Amino acid sequence: QVQLVESGGGLVQPGDSLRLSCLVSLRSLTQYSTGWFRQAPGKEREFVAGIIWNGGWTYYSDSVKGRFTISRDNAKRTMWLQMNKLTPEDTAIYYCALREVTRGQYEFTDWGQGTQVTVSS
Repeated sequence: QVQLVESGGGLVQPGDSLRLSCLVSLRSLTQYSTGWFRQAPGKEREFVAGIIWNGGWTYYSDSVKGRFTISRDNAKRTMWLQMNKLTPEDTAIYYCALREVTRGQYEFTDWGQGTQVTVSS
């Protein structure tokens, strides 16, 4: 069973940056696209960013476009979410996710346990 382990969350101030990491236990990521989701208190989990298997295409939610950058390194079985210009509205638990390349761009099937990001002054 695949495992995804996030790291890098924490408490930051508005305007700060933070980089999240996600290590995937699979031997190879070339058959999988990956992404990030988040869930704020009292809200449903929402899509944040996605990246296809070779890193050749990325896509974002409107709320983070221009501030967040998703990337991955298949050799390291790791992906990242660089978050800049953070606001209190970005406060949430962030989850990395995985889907087979044959699935739709939002049809993720495997999830990490999440890492807390809190943006507060």
